Amino acid sequence: MNTTSHIHHGQWRRPDAGQTEFNDVNTWIDLAHTLEAAKFDAMFFADVSGLYGDSDADFDVYANEGLQIPSNDPTVLLGALAVSTKHIGLATTSNVVQNHPYNFARQISTLDHISNGRIAWNIVTGINDNASRNYGLPQLTDHAERYAWADEYVDVAYKLWEGSWDAEALKKDKENGVYSDAAKIHKIYHEGPRYRVEGPHLPSPSPQRTPLLFQAGSSASGRAFAARNAEATFIIAPSPAIAAELISDTRRLAGEFGRHPEDIKFFQGLSFIIGDTEEEAKEKEAYYDQFVSVDGYLAHSAIVDKTGRVYPPETRIADLDTNTGKGFSEWVSKHITDREPVVADIAWLQARNTRVVGTPEQIADEIEKWQAAGVDGINVINWVIPGSFEEFADKVLPVLRERGLAQSEYAKGTLREKLFGDGPLLNDRHPAAGYRGAFTSGPTSWEEAETTRGLEVQRAGVES
Repeated sequence: MNTTSHIHHGQWRRPDAGQTEFNDVNTWIDLAHTLEAAKFDAMFFADVSGLYGDSDADFDVYANEGLQIPSNDPTVLLGALAVSTKHIGLATTSNVVQNHPYNFARQISTLDHISNGRIAWNIVTGINDNASRNYGLPQLTDHAERYAWADEYVDVAYKLWEGSWDAEALKKDKENGVYSDAAKIHKIYHEGPRYRVEGPHLPSPSPQRTPLLFQAGSSASGRAFAARNAEATFIIAPSPAIAAELISDTRRLAGEFGRHPEDIKFFQGLSFIIGDTEEEAKEKEAYYDQFVSVDGYLAHSAIVDKTGRVYPPETRIADLDTNTGKGFSEWVSKHITDREPVVADIAWLQARNTRVVGTPEQIADEIEKWQAAGVDGINVINWVIPGSFEEFADKVLPVLRERGLAQSEYAKGTLREKLFGDGPLLNDRHPAAGYRGAFTSGPTSWEEAETTRGLEVQRAGVES
């Protein structure tokens, strides 16, 4: 994350922690070069649009811990990384609240052009009141309604990316003076509960058209959204068994949306403490724990009720009535079975349960267990930058390559081609593909669009 303290709080105080210099673009360019040399698939940037916790309370702990304040916009940063790299994928997180879909679609197309097709979008719906207030809302929208909002948001973007320009619209014909064919560029005339977008999409189609689509929701609503939209899902399951359950359910849902189970890849978030011997790894773990900020983890995992008040750490998970952290609380309930889990357990889950401690060979053994559970890849979560990634690249990746678990060279093409091996575009089973050619004979005015929608509603009523 483009900030000092992202997941593992307190580690920024270590002498070797370079994430305190996140404002310096060279921190990220140098890291991108390190990751690309190690053949990492992608850099995945998280983001938030506001403070965690109770929006009416003080935020001293967040400021003191550097906990996602200050933080910078990752989408802007990706432009610098795109021109500094050639192969590695670049994933940005953008909340549906924070940017109008028309403007966002244009930004992503621009980045996909700059990077020659290496951009991914992590679709999020937001989890805090402060972010909602920053964009004019009184508080965080209800959980189910946020996903309904996201459904419309992505549909607007899909229409712009996939439907606004036909395949042969861009001509660059100097002899005849035709740069692009207006007859093959279309307005979309979208009108829904939240957005009214005319179009057309201003950028011409980028190498991927639609960026590779990440999603990280683990609640029931989140899994349904991922099953319809995601190509890659970021999970932080507390155990391989729970990961297997979540993956199986999401892939089952994908089938209900007309997709194939293998259309979605799952990436488990893990942190690594690596030693040349088991004893050294345990000594390093004790050293890392000296810097752990319990206050930071508790602040990050702050669960609020539907009025925005933070639940005390001793609150039973079973008593929560919340719009935030539903996936984490569900996982905690499944993971802790010998007693009644409480809110504080969510913090410790983040701090400890996704760390892997051991020699490179032991770590490879653990990664194989996650793979056996259905996980397609690992999202390496750092303790410090750049050391966590350098150490993983130097010590663990050679072992993974020996076992056939990590690539030695990049595949050719766009990020989508690198991960899935097919063409640069979304496959035909994805809902966005339905907008290809949808506007070729579409309406030419709002009046015509409204008439067409009225007829469609009438036909739907007759058919039902």
